[in-house]
Amino acid sequence: MRRFVEAEALSGVVRDALGAATRVVGVERLRGGSKKGVYRVRTDGPRPARVIVYSWAEAENFWPGADGVDPAHPFAPASGLVPFLAARRTLDGLGVRVPAVLFADDSRTRCPADVAVVEDVAGGTLEALFEADPVRASGALRELAAMLDVMHGQRSASYGRVDVLERGGAASGESCQGLVLERALGDLAEAAGRDPRIGSAAAPLRDRLRELAARVAPRSGHGLIHGELGPDHVLVGATGRPVLIDIEGLMYFDVEWEHVFLELRFGERYQALSRPGLDPARLDLYTLATHLSLVAGPLRLLDGDFPHRDVMRGIADHNAGAALALLPR
Repeated sequence: MRRFVEAEALSGVVRDALGAATRVVGVERLRGGSKKGVYRVRTDGPRPARVIVYSWAEAENFWPGADGVDPAHPFAPASGLVPFLAARRTLDGLGVRVPAVLFADDSRTRCPADVAVVEDVAGGTLEALFEADPVRASGALRELAAMLDVMHGQRSASYGRVDVLERGGAASGESCQGLVLERALGDLAEAAGRDPRIGSAAAPLRDRLRELAARVAPRSGHGLIHGELGPDHVLVGATGRPVLIDIEGLMYFDVEWEHVFLELRFGERYQALSRPGLDPARLDLYTLATHLSLVAGPLRLLDGDFPHRDVMRGIADHNAGAALALLPR
């Protein structure tokens, strides 16, 4: 039985952030997180407020352990206070809006986990705003496109997560496309053992991945990408400005990797985010690789006790069909 952070521990962390006279009057664990706990905390006192607390406790992470994974690998699970703060510093320095950090602590004296208290952006997600207020959402989408232009315009000769590069580390592998191919072949092998449709087409899918990878030409520069940016990872503030969350995986990589995920998650609205000059060969390889990842990953998550199981099954089922549709006829 998982034991999440107790209200008493959260109360101590929030008092450290807002002042000793602060009194916690409500705690809600928000749905959706699979690597960290996200809590909305309501307070009373000299400065009544709502804040968000992130908890990177082991019990908050629903993903099965991955033995032998290089933590500096760009696709290694990105979770924890260190990558969060490094990503926040990077984005804040570029003028890309992220939640303000009110308090961060890795001492584990108040709470048995690394924690951060951040502002509660009150406007909800861009995903919800598309339905509730399409006009306001369109404005936020345009601003998001401008933010991504700033991020993707940052250039680095090296690729890897910003926290790894910040401390002088280096990512493994020889190229972004090589890492994507390696990961995709692993995802294919895993998915083939879990989904009969993928299993029956494993050989042609493997051949197709290698064929697409062989078409990708070398590249020396990389852009700054979120890595998993959908409309549910964008909040909209009171002024209508987008705010990026779940930023721990921020890294320098091929921007085509970001654009494939953006198109997948934003659907028909992706046109506002699309940009000229993307490499078609990379897009082809990364599209198939992303679909295979979104089969293997959700099914792997279901090995454990992740609660929203129908959602994960639906994601895996949809992406299995999408991957098979990319095979030559």
